[in-house]
This record gives sequence, structure tokens and C-alpha cells, in this order.
Amino acid sequence: QVQLVESGGGLVQAGGSLRLSCAASGRTLSSDIMGWFRRAPGKEREFVASIRWRGGSTYYADSAKGRFTISRDNAKITVYLQMANLKPEDTAVYYCAAARAPLTVDTTTSYDYWGQGTQVTVSS
Repeated sequence: QVQLVESGGGLVQAGGSLRLSCAASGRTLSSDIMGWFRRAPGKEREFVASIRWRGGSTYYADSAKGRFTISRDNAKITVYLQMANLKPEDTAVYYCAAARAPLTVDTTTSYDYWGQGTQVTVSS
């Protein structure tokens, strides 16, 4: 089992920044990739970004490219999502997820473990 705990969400004005953190514990060596997803009110959960523990390859949704940066600290077993130039449409619950052997990096079904989520609200 892998446990994931997100933090760093909150209320921010449009154009502002936030950094989300996801601390992993448990059998973390079993996970190959960490991802961030979000669910906006009335919408399906969608992919935001992901990163591989080994090598650090990163992947982004089109909506995140150029504004969000995913990174990891292997020593702390923590993944970050730095979000800049936030827009009201970024308002959502953001979830951290871990995948053991994903076939794809941007689908929810590829991920085995999920955190509880952290709310991000962007006001206009």
C-alpha cells in the first residue's frame, strides 16, 4: 500500500500562484509514476501532470503546459505541483495519485493509489 497526503490548496485570486505538495509513504518503491488530477464541480476527474520517480520525465495536460510545473524530491518522497497564472477555471479539488506500472500516464485507470484531495479555488 501507498499512502498519499496532499497539502497546499487554498483560495487565490486570478493570476496568483499556489504550490501543492503530495507526501507519499508506505510501499513507495512499488510506484513508478506520480500524477496530479483535478475534479471541477460537475465535471469528470481530469489529468493535470505526472512525473516518473526514476529519470524525472514529466507529462502535462494542454491546460497545464506553460503554467504548471510538476517536480519531485526523491529524498522526501514528495511530489509538487507549482501552479502559476491561475485562472477561475482551475478551481477544482486536486488529487495526487501513484501508479505501479501504468499503460498510460494521463488516465485515472492507470493509477493505483489516490490521496484525499485538496481544494483549490481561484477567484476572478
